[in-house]
Amino acid sequence: MRSDVTHGFSEDVDHLRGALEASCVVGTWDWDHVRGVVTYDAGAARLLAGDAALAEREIKGMSAAAAVHPDDREWLAEHMRQAARVGGLVLSEYRVIAPDGAVNWLLSRGRTYRDHFDRPLRSRGILIDITEMRDGGARYVMGSAPQAGDPLERAADLAIALKQTLDSGAPAELRAAADVLLFNLGRAIAQGWPS
Repeated sequence: MRSDVTHGFSEDVDHLRGALEASCVVGTWDWDHVRGVVTYDAGAARLLAGDAALAEREIKGMSAAAAVHPDDREWLAEHMRQAARVGGLVLSEYRVIAPDGAVNWLLSRGRTYRDHFDRPLRSRGILIDITEMRDGGARYVMGSAPQAGDPLERAADLAIALKQTLDSGAPAELRAAADVLLFNLGRAIAQGWPS
């Protein structure tokens, strides 16, 4: 009987992994404003820094955005600085260059948290690959939360915190479940799901 339970669990994990591979959520990021460092998971490190080996390491300076398209670097850096100053929701769309030279579009969605003196402490978020959905239109940028208390926004913030809490030592099925949750929340936000 125990092997049947384990087998069913294994199938569920495989299903979650398959859903994650088919999803558009490709990475997470964490920017420590006080120390001036950013930390990526493997997907974000590969896409933004151009090197998955930089995952879970603190990165400073331009190497943190080495794979961002040259035409988007200055714009993105200024947007991120502005988002840190304002606080709240961080939402931006930009291009990255893959090692094979392909250009991919990413949607970065996160939140900036401030201390009691209203100084930026940390920004955290996810990356969604929107290359297939990209229609050549204008970038979407938002610097503040649309509504305080929006349940979908709160759920996304909690899911980001969950993903970042589950480090590489957590069981793979829990990390996969957190990724699937982030994917579904990202899709609902992108589709303008009513709150």
